[in-house]
Parts: sequence; structure tokens; C-alpha cells
Amino acid sequence: MISKFELDELVTKYENKEFIKDDPVQFVHLEKSKEDTELTGFIASLFAYGNRKIFINKLKDLFERTDYDIANYVKNGDFKNLKGFEYRFSKDYDIIPVFEILKKLYNESRGLEELFSFGFTPERGEKYDHFLEKVVNYFYALAPKNAGHGFFHMIPNPKKGGAMKRMNMFLRWMIRKSDVDVGIWNFMKPKDLYIPLDVHVARQSRDMGLLARKNNDYVAAKELTENLKKFCSEDPVKYDFAMFAFGVELNNNKNKKSKSNSLGRENVR
Repeated sequence: MISKFELDELVTKYENKEFIKDDPVQFVHLEKSKEDTELTGFIASLFAYGNRKIFINKLKDLFERTDYDIANYVKNGDFKNLKGFEYRFSKDYDIIPVFEILKKLYNESRGLEELFSFGFTPERGEKYDHFLEKVVNYFYALAPKNAGHGFFHMIPNPKKGGAMKRMNMFLRWMIRKSDVDVGIWNFMKPKDLYIPLDVHVARQSRDMGLLARKNNDYVAAKELTENLKKFCSEDPVKYDFAMFAFGVELNNNKNKKSKSNSLGRENVR
């Protein structure tokens, strides 16, 4: 198993402002007001899957449509200019209802922080699951009757056992305060967060001896988080970005080596 010292070294190397430019958190750092920051983060997290370059370009297109004035756009927009916008599973008829629900939320309450904080208690385990369910249930209750797969992929149901990677990543951005995370919400503490488990973090955590479970699901996210708490009980999720970036770098190095070997073989011919 990797040591605390080695893992902390990865945090020092990777959790810095240099890595923001290649991560969806870059959009969160463009904003100044609390409403703009949390809305930008939430929307960016919905599309943060698949090829990073592709979804980051998609997010640039999306935020350009809002004139990078997201709070005003959500509160007052009619969202007609989202017609034709799509990303993988989600089409415009999936995406526009999410914006309409956010509009209702911000015009009738204090927004996403109030929604996420509703029902949260510091205890872990099932109550944490229930807290996420209440967030999801708000969107489901207001979803159009003909809501399709694309809508539910953006707002996944924790009852199905998925890792809830994107929602946990959004919470990491909002709760933690670091060079990468903005930490503008206070109803949770960093120790209450779960790791945003994706394929890179899962692969690296297994290689490091931190995760035994084979499935990349909610149980695995919980197992990894509990093991990381042994290294830092107050902020176990601080290792997320380090493991992710380290995994990406290893993968890139393998690809470069593979291309180099391929070119070498071609030259021999």
C-alpha cells in the first residue's frame, strides 16, 4: 500500500493552479459572485464525463451562450438559444428542463446551497445517501413527464448504486478550499465528502492498495474514502485530484511511449 508520505507528495505536486486549465473546475474560477460560482460549477459537473477535451469545449460553447452571466441567464432566460445544444446522451430537450428547474429554484429559494443543505446531517452512511436523494428528488419531481435518458444521466439517482462521481466532484469544489477547489459553502465540512470516483482514480487507488472492490460504484467510493481518512481524517478528498492527475499523467506517458515505439518500428521498415 502507498504510504501517507508518498500520497501527500502527490498532493503537493498536482493540487496546484497549473492543473486548473485542463480541468472542468476552470469554469468555476472564472466567476466572482457566489450564485455564479455555484451555478457554473453545478452545470459544468453535469457534463464532466467522457473525453475531457471534448466536454470542456462543449462547456465553453454552453457558457458562451449564457454570455458568462450564468446567474442572470438562469433567473431570467427563456433558454431558446440552447436549442441544438447537445452532448452525448443529453439532447437539448433534456438540457433545457434542467435550466428551467434551476430557474424555479433560484426564483423561489436561496438556490443550490439551500437545496443541498436541506436534510444534511454530519453522520455518514445511509443518511449521506438520503441527503443526495433529496437533491435528486427535487429535480425528478419537476422533470417533464416525457423526460428521457439524457435528463436522468445528468441527474443520476443514488438509489441505483452509482458512484455519483459528478455530484461528489461538484460538492468537492464547493466545500473544500484550496488552489483548485473554491470552498464557498459551509454547511458541510471536508471530512463529510466522498471521493468523486472515476476510472482514473479507481485504477490508481487499486494500484496503490487503497481499494479492493472491483466495481466502480458507490460502495467503492465509500471504501476508498474511508481508507483515505486513515491518512487525513479531516480532509480525505484532498487526495482525489492528486490520484486523478497522476493517473492521467501515467496514461499520457504510456501513450507517448507507444507512439514512439510505433514510429521506431516504421522507421525500421
